[in-house]
Amino acid sequence: MTKGSNFWVIGGEFGSMNFHKLVEGSAQVKGPFKTRKEAEDCWKEVSEESRHKAGVRFSIVEEPARVSA
Repeated sequence: MTKGSNFWVIGGEFGSMNFHKLVEGSAQVKGPFKTRKEAEDCWKEVSEESRHKAGVRFSIVEEPARVSA
């Protein structure tokens, strides 16, 4: 069994303010990060860089821990 999980920062520029569909070519994936703190630090950095763009959004997602047979 592999303990723990990875964290990722995902996002990009969305075509409208309902944040349903990314603008083609704008998707970004950062990671993996071993701790949520590392992912939060990355999230803060990319969010700060794009704060002047209202249609850009990033989220932190947690990859489920894997269980090997």
